[in-house]
Amino acid sequence: MVQEKELVELLQAPSEKEEAFRILVSTYKERLYWHIRNIVKSHDDADDVLQNTFIKVFRNIDKFKGDSKLYTWLYRIATNEAITYIKKRAKRQGITSEELQQQTLERLETDVYFEGDAIQLQLQKAIATLPEKQQLIFNMKYFEEHTYEELSDILDTTVGGLKSSYHIAVKKIKAHLQTNETIL
Repeated sequence: MVQEKELVELLQAPSEKEEAFRILVSTYKERLYWHIRNIVKSHDDADDVLQNTFIKVFRNIDKFKGDSKLYTWLYRIATNEAITYIKKRAKRQGITSEELQQQTLERLETDVYFEGDAIQLQLQKAIATLPEKQQLIFNMKYFEEHTYEELSDILDTTVGGLKSSYHIAVKKIKAHLQTNETIL
């Protein structure tokens, strides 16, 4: 396994870039896919955003200064690409991002790639009621098990602010699930 610092050096060396990029993709594609999938919900959309993310990484790796971890930088790009994708898609359809998210959740029940049960679907619907930033924080903390410090680096937010947002998100989700009589 190549260490992160060594991988960055290889990615920034023209003669090694393509092979190093293959290593980067194989190392991070699954984690980034599920991170993106938590944001966009659809398998096909997640694949598109993941591809866009890796294209952006490939084109911009020379600009990576090492001020943060490579992992953090990749997650930041993936997050921004996913949010941009949702906003562009909503705009093309002439609806808000929230309306697009509701449509996507409605299709989730018939999505062959959705592996959740009825309770998981209710949880996804409850998460969708949160503001965009709270959704991100909740998904990354709850599903992806990031630490607050990692989230702070990825989302460029204070640890205290993240803890507060996560706590509020959990309360809102619980309230939504209780209102809709879902048993946890």
